[in-house]
Amino acid sequence: MDNPLIQSDPDVMLGKPVVRGTRITVELILRKLSCGESIEQILESHPRLTREAILAALGYAAEAMGHETVHAVGDRKSA
Repeated sequence: MDNPLIQSDPDVMLGKPVVRGTRITVELILRKLSCGESIEQILESHPRLTREAILAALGYAAEAMGHETVHAVGDRKSA
């Protein structure tokens, strides 16, 4: 998870990963994309962002998920 465009600093947004030089969190970018916003719409809403920064946020999230422990959720009998 070593991308120069993403940083985590305890003094910025409580240490959540953000796009370097902004207070825009990786989480915010993911939420906007999951709600159907396009990269272009996000760029229009946040002029300090770049396409590369959004892609870096996606890469960071993918890498972070690769290190997660997965736990079964729900009733296994109905599956």
